[in-house]
Amino acid sequence: MTEMRGVTRQDGPAKVTGAAVYAADHNVAEQLHAVLVGATVPAGRVSGYDVEEARREPGVVRVLTELPAVDKAFAELPSPPLATRFLPMQSEVVHYFGQPVAMVLAESLEAAEGAATRVRVSYEREPFVDPDTAVGVPPSPESGYGMLSDLEFRKGDAAGALASAPVRVAGTYTQPSRHGNPMEPSAIVAEWHDGRLTVHDSVQHVYAVRDTLAAAFGIPADRVRVIAPHTGGGFGTKAFVWPHEILAAMAAKAVGRPVKLVLTRQDMYSIVGYQPLMEHRVSLGTDERGALRAIVHEVDNVTAVTDDYVEFGSVPSKALYASPNISTSQRVRRGNVNLSSFMRSPIDGPGTWALGSAMDELAHALSVDPLTLRLTNYAENDPADGTPWSSKKLREAYEEGARRFGWWERPKGGTRDGHRLIGCGMADCTQGQFRFTSRARVRLRADGTATVEAGYTDIGAGSTTIFPQIAAETLGIDIGAVEGVSGDTDLPYAGPTYGSGTTLAMGTAVHLAARDVLRRLADVLSWPAEEVRADSGALTWRGRRRPYGDILGAARLDEVVGDGEMVLPGGASADAGAPGVSSRTFGAMFVEVGVDPDLGLLRLRRATGVYSVGAVVNERTARSQLIGGLVWGWGMAAMEASHFEPHLGRWLSQDLAGVPLPVNADIPPHIDMSFVDEFDPHAGPLGAKGIGELSATGIAAAVANAVFDATGRRVRDLPITPEKLLDPRM
Repeated sequence: MTEMRGVTRQDGPAKVTGAAVYAADHNVAEQLHAVLVGATVPAGRVSGYDVEEARREPGVVRVLTELPAVDKAFAELPSPPLATRFLPMQSEVVHYFGQPVAMVLAESLEAAEGAATRVRVSYEREPFVDPDTAVGVPPSPESGYGMLSDLEFRKGDAAGALASAPVRVAGTYTQPSRHGNPMEPSAIVAEWHDGRLTVHDSVQHVYAVRDTLAAAFGIPADRVRVIAPHTGGGFGTKAFVWPHEILAAMAAKAVGRPVKLVLTRQDMYSIVGYQPLMEHRVSLGTDERGALRAIVHEVDNVTAVTDDYVEFGSVPSKALYASPNISTSQRVRRGNVNLSSFMRSPIDGPGTWALGSAMDELAHALSVDPLTLRLTNYAENDPADGTPWSSKKLREAYEEGARRFGWWERPKGGTRDGHRLIGCGMADCTQGQFRFTSRARVRLRADGTATVEAGYTDIGAGSTTIFPQIAAETLGIDIGAVEGVSGDTDLPYAGPTYGSGTTLAMGTAVHLAARDVLRRLADVLSWPAEEVRADSGALTWRGRRRPYGDILGAARLDEVVGDGEMVLPGGASADAGAPGVSSRTFGAMFVEVGVDPDLGLLRLRRATGVYSVGAVVNERTARSQLIGGLVWGWGMAAMEASHFEPHLGRWLSQDLAGVPLPVNADIPPHIDMSFVDEFDPHAGPLGAKGIGELSATGIAAAVANAVFDATGRRVRDLPITPEKLLDPRM
């Protein structure tokens, strides 16, 4: 893909004018508005309800305090996409603050909100467990994580090699829980007609919702339709299927009317997931020249008492650097809190924070440059098992990033610009790649316009531009002539919009569907399909040129329809890359920060990132993703935290009022993002890999390393806030 690599966002006008319709915008006749009543204790039992005052409110139709049990098929669902097997309003047990214990249904949202404040719930309180201070334990085998090799990984004798290493560093690196807070809160409209369920939902995978709801009600999947034309941000929050989606559909069935449920910002803190608090214990050992002899990385993360969620932050330690001895482990801390989940960027985002910081500490212990240390330990093959990479140009990214940033010429440590201390830091970026089975249909009409049909969801990352672009370039027509129809389970199956696999999988399916259109056109002309070429709305072969309209007109066809599918080996629905190779994306991040030594204020001054991601389909949208990832990473590094209040047993702040977020003033104009020239032949015909999550990896470590360079303070506890930069004990 070269001709359209800078095409602008095709969905921009609809979104900025308000024409784009989101789940919360959808309304149907006779709908009721639902408002949830959350538990006000973190642990215990509901001992009674007083709902009479709420029922008397004008417009209130029903106050539900219990809903029917789910079908037995629900227990057989995989996780993900199912977030939790614990469903509220099925018993009197309370496991966390804010757990739904009642639902008010009314003719208007205002009536439902008013009545919800008049639902009186009595509780028998029980002691609760603070997840932040709970003891780490192995995940339960029933959670689905117990059989995964990532829980405990051993290569060689890491403990022995570490003990005998001439140079060793060890540190504990922590990061708080963080909530994704997408601009659009989760929302759903559920309606039943003749035993069929239709929902408009704010999700990242419509088919997962379809299958979950079908299992919950014990009905065939083809009797459930899920529609999500636009999703206003997800960040992983909407990747899982959460209880509110099932409860809304249950309520609609119970009252025989459509039900609309839009979560409040407070609900988003107690009903859907978040990135959990994590503690990383990292130990590194090298020989005298800096070659790694041992890597040890142990991780604990917060989860709920009802379910285990494992955040595999140890994975980068067996993926980034060459070492003969590697040991990683994962444990969970169970407490009375709602379930955590993956969030941009899962696994590698947390992991690169800890490992990237430890590598910087090791570089200083060795008195070598942090980039030199990384080059010394460059992994030519996957460090875990020696598998060759599907493609990797991290060396080139290091070289280009250092050149563009001026890394080798930078002033070393603690120089001043006025009263600010200036420092520079760098870190590696990496993200594992996932592929998902996906299908697409492309319709080419006689007037030269085309439609791409597939059930992928648009979460704002550019899919509504990328896929029409791929079809347009394959067909040799202008992107303005291609319409995308998406976000509906009635369309060809699309893989989920998470795991950085959307462009790779869905893009392959779209490309193959467009190629199928060309094959069918060639068949009409009796031309060899493998030799024809698309060019400016026509098919060409050996100097002959036939416009599409002429071909269809001669064949008396209104349109030609092509189908394409991303097929995975063995019929798998998902995998982590092509067999026989290890698939990852890589990058190098360089930052310069300024620190006010009197006030402890941290400022980002400039940043340079260079990435190895396979072929880049659209440089404009890709670069926007990288800038967004940098902003996300800056929030992780310097600002954001969701604190669990240990006395109340709840999130201390349950809205944006208590969460500092990056704004324009926090991000300088000097953001330099670029790509090395690369094509991954194992990724598919496009040669492309995912970048959405890669973009937020490595940022926190680079910032912390720059802070150390500026101040000599090694901050191992995120976020890097003023009190940590002023603490005399550090």
